Amino acid sequence: MISREQTSNLVKLAILVMINLCIIYFAFSQSPSSTVVSAEKSTIDVVSQYGSQSDEVTQIQTRLKSWGYFSGPVTGYYGSQTTEAIKKFQQAHGLSATGVADEKTLELIGLPSSSSSSASVSNSDFELLARIISAEARGEPYIGQVAVGAVVLNRVESSSFPDSISGVVYQPGAFTAITDGQINEAVTESARRAAQEALNGSDPTGGALYYYNPDKTSNKWIRSRPVITQIGDHLFCS
Repeated sequence: MISREQTSNLVKLAILVMINLCIIYFAFSQSPSSTVVSAEKSTIDVVSQYGSQSDEVTQIQTRLKSWGYFSGPVTGYYGSQTTEAIKKFQQAHGLSATGVADEKTLELIGLPSSSSSSASVSNSDFELLARIISAEARGEPYIGQVAVGAVVLNRVESSSFPDSISGVVYQPGAFTAITDGQINEAVTESARRAAQEALNGSDPTGGALYYYNPDKTSNKWIRSRPVITQIGDHLFCS
């Protein structure tokens, strides 16, 4: 038969065990949560700057090189040359020349911020966008392919054009690739990546609605459009 003293000791032991189990539970349950919050915060706060190495840096270097701000090799590493190129770009666009690719700088470069999300489009629209990019910008640098995709999407958003990708692409006389049959050629993988990047919000043209190759057209109307920028062989216009 268990005495009252033994019963009391057993109760105390049970309480002690429960306390220890609670401590262990909260220690393990809280630790992952804290890690997640910390990771999320670092994702929001981090910008590309000296010492960074990422795909974003590669894209920054590619764009700045095509515009003449960056003359070094595209390595994906944010060194002194990239820092100086960013400073030149910032000065040219009225920003404080910090050399850090902050959110505003990335926006002007045409790279989506961390809060950007892909536009919701059907598979057929995505394929059509990739197809028109491939047909119209085959042989152009990657950023030039993204730019063509951005023009299509800018037209979708403009009240002056059809309000769908298919409507814009197949608008009579809009793209030579439709009339000369190049739209039916095989789609390049880079065009698919460019289509996705454009859908993610990247617009290296700065809002252009038109583009043309000055060596391949004598159309007076398109030549009269205000030029925003040149990427590869294409002039992008408003």
